[in-house]
Amino acid sequence: MGKNEFDVIVVGCGIAGLSAAVTAAQNGARVAVLERAPVEERGGNTRYTESFWRMKSADAVSDDFEERFAANAGGWPDPGIAKDAVLARESQPRVLRSLGMVDPNLVATLAEEAPMALQWLQTFGVKFDFLPTYFLSQSTTRMGPVGGGLALIEALGGYADERPDEISFYYETSARSLIMDDSVAVIGLKAMGPDNTPLDLFAPNVILACGGFQGNPEMLSRYIGPPSQFIRPVSRGGHYNRGEGVAMALDVGAAPCGDFGSFHAQPVDPRSLDVEPVVLTYAYGVLINDAGKRFTDEGPAMVDSTYEVVTRIIMGQRHGIAYAVFDAGLDDVENWPIAVRSRVPPLEADTLAGLAAEMDIDADEFRATIKAYNAACPVPDGFQPLQPDGLATQGVEPKKSNWARPIITPPFRAWPMICSNCFTFGGVKVDERARVINTEGDPIPGLYAAGEVVGLYYRVYTGATSVMRGAVTGRLAGRDATA
Repeated sequence: MGKNEFDVIVVGCGIAGLSAAVTAAQNGARVAVLERAPVEERGGNTRYTESFWRMKSADAVSDDFEERFAANAGGWPDPGIAKDAVLARESQPRVLRSLGMVDPNLVATLAEEAPMALQWLQTFGVKFDFLPTYFLSQSTTRMGPVGGGLALIEALGGYADERPDEISFYYETSARSLIMDDSVAVIGLKAMGPDNTPLDLFAPNVILACGGFQGNPEMLSRYIGPPSQFIRPVSRGGHYNRGEGVAMALDVGAAPCGDFGSFHAQPVDPRSLDVEPVVLTYAYGVLINDAGKRFTDEGPAMVDSTYEVVTRIIMGQRHGIAYAVFDAGLDDVENWPIAVRSRVPPLEADTLAGLAAEMDIDADEFRATIKAYNAACPVPDGFQPLQPDGLATQGVEPKKSNWARPIITPPFRAWPMICSNCFTFGGVKVDERARVINTEGDPIPGLYAAGEVVGLYYRVYTGATSVMRGAVTGRLAGRDATA
């Protein structure tokens, strides 16, 4: 085997890429791993996330796992085509096998394989537990690795570093295009290293695990539209995810899957240097745009299941910014600071006019908005911050469905909020072996996808499943590539 020849090439070094590379190496393969970041920043989004898994124990996913995916699996698919999804893959019509909807067999495989992936990670010294989150209350069960996603990167990366004869890393190197033979099977890829140095690597199996396109403004504008100028990756790792994996697969005929016009959104403080500086207390106050007006229901349901929709509405406001405004009543919510991950102090004033000046918005519009909201609030008896309490406004638009209390007692505080992009949803279709499916419904020989390159979500993210998806699909790809 020559210097640039391998059994498996893995593009990307997050949880999906490392799971694929280590699995392949454990099965006896010689593996190359390409990573755009320098070694000290390897790990993509995984490095910066707390990496919660939607599980009720180390042996089982949450009770609502498949139900939530089924409710969010691709809009309104043609029932005349989708009815055949119950058939074995080889018996399904080709149009169904390539249809842009989530394959229920893939979801079932994620549910089945997630406990095995977690237990596999434990063999590298990673410990999982029911850890505190930045949600004051939760609508599902979540576990996570002690030390977050960084613990996963260090465990798998450390294993790989100790085996340079089995796993070769190419840092500050990005994949550009796949190399195919005359039978349209993968035989390698073209890459670009430091100082604009071209690099060709060859292998009969390529696993694309290099994330979505949240770090690519051209693709964001193309798929999400002009408001994408107001969003940014939620963490430094996202800036390295520029969509080449998705684009390369589509270029060789991969079937698209997932919602290309959407992404996993989180509300963050734009002033903050912190990792993932979310502001998730807004349900206890009001959201004000830079015109001084409310624009959405701040409390439609539990925050952990609704913040994504609210955040995208913030993206659509003028200049893509809003302010979460509170009075002293925020302190009635026990332990509220855990839901604000920004260490930058809020804007604060003793009067609404003073707060408007701090926010740099029209004071008259702002005070009129708060006055109308206060008049629409019910008697605040029965306020229950950790569950929907039915304290809803009456006679004001937009309505606030829960936790509506008047804003009257100083000090008045506000946190600016913008929409951040954790990862994009648009990707390619894979089967339950992580093989990339082409537009005719057939696997592309030698091509696999894992993690964010896999199209899985539509409209709304099924929370606490992304790192799990990366680990499971990475292992599936590494296993099948070396079967």
